[in-house]
Amino acid sequence: MKLQHQVILSIGSNQGNRLTNIELCLELIHQEIGTVVKVSNLYETPSWGFESEAFYNCALVLHTSKSPEQILEQVLLIEKKLGRIRNENAGYQSRIIDIDLIAFDSEIIHVEHLQIPHPLMQNRKFVLLPFQDLNLDWKHPILNKTIQELIQITPDDSICEIVQELESPLKVIRLNQYNYIAIEGNIGAGKSTLALKMAQDFNAKTVLERFADNPFLPKFYEDQGRYAFSLEMSFLADRYQQLSDDLSQFDLFKDFIIADYHIFKSLLFSKITLEVDEFRLYRTLFDIIYKEMPKPDLYIYLYQNTDRLLQNIKNRGRSYEQDITAEYLDKINKGYLEYIKIQTDLNVVVIDVSDRDFVSNQEDYLFILNKIQEKSNL
Repeated sequence: MKLQHQVILSIGSNQGNRLTNIELCLELIHQEIGTVVKVSNLYETPSWGFESEAFYNCALVLHTSKSPEQILEQVLLIEKKLGRIRNENAGYQSRIIDIDLIAFDSEIIHVEHLQIPHPLMQNRKFVLLPFQDLNLDWKHPILNKTIQELIQITPDDSICEIVQELESPLKVIRLNQYNYIAIEGNIGAGKSTLALKMAQDFNAKTVLERFADNPFLPKFYEDQGRYAFSLEMSFLADRYQQLSDDLSQFDLFKDFIIADYHIFKSLLFSKITLEVDEFRLYRTLFDIIYKEMPKPDLYIYLYQNTDRLLQNIKNRGRSYEQDITAEYLDKINKGYLEYIKIQTDLNVVVIDVSDRDFVSNQEDYLFILNKIQEKSNL
């Protein structure tokens, strides 16, 4: 499942403090448009098409769910914020900052004021050399050539020299200290979405809960008292099998894994649906299984208030979820929070995302990453 687009931007500056301009630009793009996951070296290149001071140039990989038109609109706002005054009729000119949209996935786009891939990229070393640094599996969708092949045939013979390395803004979030992160939350909290988004940004492996048809589910809705134990036992067996199978594919000491569930969710849901005696038996069986399961290095619980959960459930439109009540969601939230309090073998961080939209709003996504980083620094 692909939540985000891979976007390549090229940045240049030849006025004022060029390095500061570039670094501020990288940070603003990261804060306002999407996640900057890779940055090239910084190059010094001669001005193109006019006599002026040399440029500093770099390229970056951006992950975002925004459209090309939305990206272009925000890029122009960032240029303006950094002091650029555009004069569309002035031709080539010096500029404090210049941001070009070079590629958007492998798409070909021709609309007013926007052509992707950038129509002149193959003729510009100051675009091609930084692009090459990004080490992407990308081929020009029109010319059908890799970046390395475009560099070999470019007519541009200008001298482009590496000045220094540049650091990606994402590197301050040091998730590489973990091997296994589990993200949990109530129904509709967005745990799967966050797991996928973080996995794309941090190049992690994913373990996602698979929802096979459960033969006891329709029977449970008809007669909860009779089929609750069978339903919860079948869910426990499925989750144990899925988690065991998925985790066995990876090296828990080398691979970076992000999962959208942890097996003790079975215990929490069963406590709500089962009678006291049934839950006591279920707990005995669960504890045996739980001892065998690998424990995540970090357990993230996404808290959302019930009104927001109900709205999320309604918006995603799954028919079998539409009858879920506020009371049921309250019980689940309460069960999670109570259970988390008494955990001694889990490294837990609870993040309130009730007023956050971490898919559409980059600031909200960075809020979550910063909360994780704060936990990591403790």
